[in-house]
Amino acid sequence: MKLATDRPFADPEKAARKLLEIANETEAVQDGRIYIERINGPFLFTHGGSAAEYGAGLALCIERGWLWYHESGTYVKFTQAGADLFA
Repeated sequence: MKLATDRPFADPEKAARKLLEIANETEAVQDGRIYIERINGPFLFTHGGSAAEYGAGLALCIERGWLWYHESGTYVKFTQAGADLFA
């Protein structure tokens, strides 16, 4: 008997791809900024991800150079490498 369910974003790669997909669907505001709440809200509440999965996915996006994260924590921007994933 299996008691635990499989988490759809347990793999940071899958979480990162979903975050990029959400960010790509979000309309950027001034200077290409995408407010962080426009990404984390849908990830956590619409798609059912956890806070840990969100953090791991965002860290992977930043590590791979797909997103640039502002030090204030309020917004991200696509880098050229991130934008090229959707070209």
